[in-house]
Amino acid sequence: MTEILRSDVLISGGGLVGQALALALAHHGLSSQIVDPADPVATIAPGFDGRASAIASATWQMFEVLGIAGRLAGHGCAIHAIKVSDGGQAGELDFVTSPEDRALGTMVENRRLRLALAAALAEAPLVRLFMPSTVVHREMGAHGVTLTLGDGTRLAAPLLIVAEGRRSPTRDAAGFGIASWSYHHHAMIGAVAHGKSHGNVAHEIFFPSGPFALLPLVDDDQGRHRSAFVWTVSEKDGPGFAKLGDRGFTAELEKRAGDLLGSMALVAPRMTYPLGFHHSATIVGDRIVLVGDAAHGIHPIAGQGLNLGLRDVAALAEVLVEGARLGLDLGDAALLARYQRWRGLDSLMVSLATDGLTRLFGIPGRTASAVRRAGLGAVQRMPMLKRFFMDEARGEAGDLPRLLAGAEI
Repeated sequence: MTEILRSDVLISGGGLVGQALALALAHHGLSSQIVDPADPVATIAPGFDGRASAIASATWQMFEVLGIAGRLAGHGCAIHAIKVSDGGQAGELDFVTSPEDRALGTMVENRRLRLALAAALAEAPLVRLFMPSTVVHREMGAHGVTLTLGDGTRLAAPLLIVAEGRRSPTRDAAGFGIASWSYHHHAMIGAVAHGKSHGNVAHEIFFPSGPFALLPLVDDDQGRHRSAFVWTVSEKDGPGFAKLGDRGFTAELEKRAGDLLGSMALVAPRMTYPLGFHHSATIVGDRIVLVGDAAHGIHPIAGQGLNLGLRDVAALAEVLVEGARLGLDLGDAALLARYQRWRGLDSLMVSLATDGLTRLFGIPGRTASAVRRAGLGAVQRMPMLKRFFMDEARGEAGDLPRLLAGAEI
């Protein structure tokens, strides 16, 4: 009979969220086994693939506790200001940090994040990776969960954590109820080199066709200034933009950006994907928990998607570590209910806020534009309200888990 490999938790999904959770648990003495069909060598292949993330300052504090931040030294670009406008017109709103204050966030290439996590996990004996591997059988029992992999390996733990992303087969098989809809928009992402320095400023310009963001990256090895872009267009226009050659696409980029960054040149492959919303009514079940995009998928309008998942990581790690110290069963329903209470409302509120912004700034017409500009101007003139939004951008609002406050659990 095949030996069963046991751990404190099982994690289905070895992306950024799943690996960060395994590292957070290992840092506090809990073991995990990660299963994912992706080849880990392919995920850290040389070359910039155009994907980058804005890491909120609270999340960065968790990275410092877990030893990830040091591995990202020199690869992160601090965001010291965010400038928001409606179609590039007057009425601009800007969020600017003072010299002594923390950055609003840090832009990092996703590949650099994966490399940092891989290096940290290689030094974490409490984490075992089964990648690439697929689950062929899942047994949810009264006292634990057992996964059988394609090669016959059997893994067991009191709790299964699902970090499989938006199209999570385990979540769907477990019967979680999901509210979802399409925005009928496509997001085009990539990166450009540009003539002018970005000055550590992120730009968010709202057009009727969708938001357009320019996000500062560190200069490349050749000293070229770089920024990532997230450009949203209607789904009927998406295929047309995707067919444009690099020269034509860059010309369209420069048109949207105006003269903010000067002339541009693509420095990474372009990627296009459809935009939609989904949110799970509950994020816990019998010995199963959802984290990250398996639980909630939001519009990239505010750059909070990955941060929302890493807030799940910080909260769930705290719940499980404290439960283990009390000698509790890590799959106990009462213990998991704490995670549901902690993260359920916050993730819903952030999801609905980004959905509301998407709809508000998507209303066409001069009247709607005038109202939006008036609203941006009102926030600009109210320091307390600006501070609230800056705290939200930093991920420092609400009931923060200890890791996000830069403390051990």
